[in-house]
Amino acid sequence: MTTQRHLARQPGWQSIDSGQLLLVILAGVLLVAAVAQTAAAGLVQPRDALAFGALIALGELLRLSLPGDREAAPIGSAGALGYALAVRVGTLPALQPALQVVAVTAVGMIVGALPHLAAGRPAGVGGMASRLLAVAFVAMAFRPLAHLALIDRHMWLRLAVMAVLIVAGWLAECVIKGLIRADALRARFVVSLADELRIQVPLGAAVGASAMLIALATEAMGLVALALLIAPLLVTQTAFRRYAGIRSTYLQTVRALARVTEVGGYVEDGHSYRVGQLAVAVGRELGMSEPDLLELEYAALMHDIGQLSLADPIPGGATVLASPEDQERIAGLGASVIEQAGVLGGVAEIVRRQSQPWRGSDGEPPIGSRIIRAANAFDDLVGGSPDRDRSAAALERLRLDTAAEYDPGVVEALTKVTGRWYPGRL
Repeated sequence: MTTQRHLARQPGWQSIDSGQLLLVILAGVLLVAAVAQTAAAGLVQPRDALAFGALIALGELLRLSLPGDREAAPIGSAGALGYALAVRVGTLPALQPALQVVAVTAVGMIVGALPHLAAGRPAGVGGMASRLLAVAFVAMAFRPLAHLALIDRHMWLRLAVMAVLIVAGWLAECVIKGLIRADALRARFVVSLADELRIQVPLGAAVGASAMLIALATEAMGLVALALLIAPLLVTQTAFRRYAGIRSTYLQTVRALARVTEVGGYVEDGHSYRVGQLAVAVGRELGMSEPDLLELEYAALMHDIGQLSLADPIPGGATVLASPEDQERIAGLGASVIEQAGVLGGVAEIVRRQSQPWRGSDGEPPIGSRIIRAANAFDDLVGGSPDRDRSAAALERLRLDTAAEYDPGVVEALTKVTGRWYPGRL
């Protein structure tokens, strides 16, 4: 989201927050131990290790972006978990120890990430670290059980153990990512975890099922199964990639549409983007979920689109200085334009009611409308200026109007947000 875009502009280790750095260090220590043990003992069944390592590297190379600037490598994750859960490869028992699974997974991830680095893309170290820890958990729990007579003889019990460990590993990965995301975005952990679970459920189910299928198929067909299973895994990944691409294109289209008011001279340059940043940061401070934040961002970006109907633009585009009647007309016209898309009904309602006082005659407006009303007023008064005195004066003016005009809870959250960052630099 918006905070991550700011972090992405910072060079080197400055772009890694403390939680993510701790995760990378933990994964690094585990990697060193795994490589050292594997080098000392030698690779067990090197052909299997090379085959699974190649699949993991391919998955990392083909990793995809998910909503919220997340990254995933479903093919690589499925291959790594399949290697951890393998009991036999063809007629031979799979004897790889847990630390060898970790070493092969890590090396495969690093090899698959090298082309991304060569192309100037981020290495995705945090995502790789969280995936490695999840695989390590499953491997260390399952490898000691892999050749127990009870597990070996009863397929139903083996499948149950595999499923429980995969779910536990997936939950652990979601908790880790939720903690890091909450720390990086200053969001509530419960909300971050719920968002992570919601995003990861369909992908996690596909990865878990594929991992179990890989483990069972290699037992029946040997390493040939890896080549045969790549095709359905690619189809599944392509579906997720298309979904993420559609969502990204949608947001880019909304941003381009929001620029129309700036290009036409109706509002100051960067106003819509700054209001969008402020609104999302305030919504996160108030504990809004990710789908609600996305809808809020759409509405904030397009909140001034109704100004295109004005014969005489408002000086500086500052609707906070316009009469209540003009504010209501601009909001209503903007909502009408948005409704023409046919798929942004919730966004249109937020924009329509942004002009209403939080204690108006029509009832309390949606939380998104109240946030945009305050964020827009703040930016109208401050703009992109980093002047703290100017920000303080604008916030004081909003507080004086909280009796009827602005939601005091929203203004309080806005105060916290602007106290952490300069306006326009969220």
